[in-house]
Amino acid sequence: MTFYRKLTLVVIIVVIFPVFASAEIVLRLAENQPEVSPVTKSMHYFSRLVERYTQGQIIVKIYAGGQFGQEPENIEQAQFGIVDFARVNSVVVANVSPSMGVFTLPYIFRDRRHKYAVLDGEIGKEVMADLSHYGLVGFDYMESGTRNIYTVEGKVIERLEDLKGMKIRVQPAPISLRMMELLGAIPTPMNYGEVFSSLQTGVIDGAENDFVSYHSSGHFEVAPNYVLDGHLSVPALLLMNKKRFLGLSLAHQKAIKQAAHDAALYERELMFEANKKARIIVEAAGSIVKNIDNGPFQKAISPIYDEFPSLRPLIKRIQAIK
Repeated sequence: MTFYRKLTLVVIIVVIFPVFASAEIVLRLAENQPEVSPVTKSMHYFSRLVERYTQGQIIVKIYAGGQFGQEPENIEQAQFGIVDFARVNSVVVANVSPSMGVFTLPYIFRDRRHKYAVLDGEIGKEVMADLSHYGLVGFDYMESGTRNIYTVEGKVIERLEDLKGMKIRVQPAPISLRMMELLGAIPTPMNYGEVFSSLQTGVIDGAENDFVSYHSSGHFEVAPNYVLDGHLSVPALLLMNKKRFLGLSLAHQKAIKQAAHDAALYERELMFEANKKARIIVEAAGSIVKNIDNGPFQKAISPIYDEFPSLRPLIKRIQAIK
């Protein structure tokens, strides 16, 4: 081998190979919540973990505050690879993967312990696996708080009958629509970003969400009546484009899974604490938070369990978990 050929080989090995070895993979994550939200903070934590676990080979960029639109759009974008990840609520995911709807049934979980026994167990894994049929990969379930109903001035809920005829915003999903119908209200589906102005202008009388979203969205400013009916405690989850995920090396796939797992556990604790703090803040700002007997609410929505026959086997298995 001549001197020049040896020199060329050295250049290739020393210069070119390290460039390829250190090349970054940049992935985009869509998040509809603002930067102050514990969910968004957890997605930034996920991003840092991915970078650490891949030794800087994968960078996840977070696009928060609905930069890519709201959750229904984000799911489609993840399916088609417009974004790589989407952090979304399971209520909206149920429109794509029907089995996810079982977790969005009102009062399906008896308490927090029961909820995570289901989600972290075989049922949760099976439901998550169904996402692969729709071009998506799901990771560990996250917490999105317990959803309660809140209403504008002059629209106070003291008992179930007070909901009759009220226009209440719900997420655009069949179970959410039917739930509100059974409660006697007029379900009004709309994207999250439209809710504040709709409350402010009287397009709707109320909405439903956990304390964190109630506070971070500013909804407490225009809908100060909050009743603790506890109708939903749905999980959130992080989705990824399946083709993009499978196109990564096995080492990178493992790193993303681990980062998602660690971030989910981090998010749960962050969300539990954030809901406590958000309640204190909104009450200090003038919101009236009331306990309510939700027995009549549970009785009113009970027919919904028989109206989704495809979910009956999962419902029975969830109810059997002690």
